[in-house]
Amino acid sequence: MSTPPSAASVRPSYAAVLRAPRVRRTLAASLVARLSYGTAPLSVMLAVTRASGSYAVAGTVLALFGATTVLLSPLRAAFVDRYGPRRALLTMALLYACVLCLLAVVTRRPGAPALLLGALGAAAGVFPPPLGPTVRAVWSALFDDRRLVQRAYGLDAVVEELTFVAGPLLVGAAVRYAPPAAGVALSALLVTAGTIAFVTSPGVARVRPPAGTPARLMHGQLRGVRGLAQPVLVAAGAGLAVGALDLLVMAFAEQRGYGDDVVAWVLAALSAGSAVGGLLNGAVEWRGSARVRLSLLGAGLGLAVAAAGLAPGLGVLTATVICAGLFIAPALTTSYLLADESSPADFRTQAGAWVNMAVNGGISAGSAAVGALLGHLPLGWCFAVPGAVTVAAAGLAAGGCPRAPRGAGSCATGRNGPAGEH
Repeated sequence: MSTPPSAASVRPSYAAVLRAPRVRRTLAASLVARLSYGTAPLSVMLAVTRASGSYAVAGTVLALFGATTVLLSPLRAAFVDRYGPRRALLTMALLYACVLCLLAVVTRRPGAPALLLGALGAAAGVFPPPLGPTVRAVWSALFDDRRLVQRAYGLDAVVEELTFVAGPLLVGAAVRYAPPAAGVALSALLVTAGTIAFVTSPGVARVRPPAGTPARLMHGQLRGVRGLAQPVLVAAGAGLAVGALDLLVMAFAEQRGYGDDVVAWVLAALSAGSAVGGLLNGAVEWRGSARVRLSLLGAGLGLAVAAAGLAPGLGVLTATVICAGLFIAPALTTSYLLADESSPADFRTQAGAWVNMAVNGGISAGSAAVGALLGHLPLGWCFAVPGAVTVAAAGLAAGGCPRAPRGAGSCATGRNGPAGEH
């Protein structure tokens, strides 16, 4: 392990994580690579809209892109666990970049066939390398002090928030001077350069393909799946709340006559609250059960979403949305930590991918459900329904507490417990 022998006597902190060998280069490289996930969706939407002249076609292409990305994420993560991040990530990144470049070429000029655009959108979603789950597996391999792993996860959650804030801004700057297809090409460049830097960093060398027979590896993976029920369920509930809020804030602003710029500011406040919550969660040495804490975080998020429906005006809505954001990153970070802790080494990347898939699936479900509810229920009830579902998911997740297969029980408490116990 790369943690210095004296690390146990040093108070874990974000500074301690950043001072550890190999961390800064690994984190910086992953930030560049993951920035492409903040630029790609908007770039693809703008480029396809310009090339097809149809919002319907653009929406379909983006839906195909998103569907294949989400549904195949556990399979891509399985390749990383089986063959190691260096071989698997680089191969996927190059294939992904090639498809994005083809899409950029096709969308340079108007008149591209809708079927071709749809096929390229779906193909692009097949290959995005699972950088987030792999980065979190790297943190677990780099640190033997589980408190430092928690700090690293908290820092990583903030990095991911930054990519989805900076990505659209970068695309906006690019399309001022170049056609939207340039944003698609930029996404290809970012994922290629960032992934090459990431897989060649010394920290990634700590994550190696597993040894053993296929039967033994499959047995270990089945043990890992049993510990995923709670983090996956709470992550899905959190994603549902986030997806619902995006549309609910827009409906709130429209009903009260606010402009579209207000929506952007309120959603930015949600992201800011999430980033602050992630930093605070990573900085605290939790002493209780991580599984109990995870269900409480999910329930707190659901209650905050429901409470936002009672807001009499924009100021109270923004404050409530910030409160909701304070629960998002902690809930997701704890979900990833528990998924990692409940999984054997040869299943860590896949475990993170299942949590990630649950989040993205929840976001899509939340948007679709609220879209169906708006117009049939008062706006306050449209906030209450996803809030109640999120609370229910947290309650169901709290109903069972499976034992982590790697030894220390996930329901245990104490300073020296597993990753999520602090």
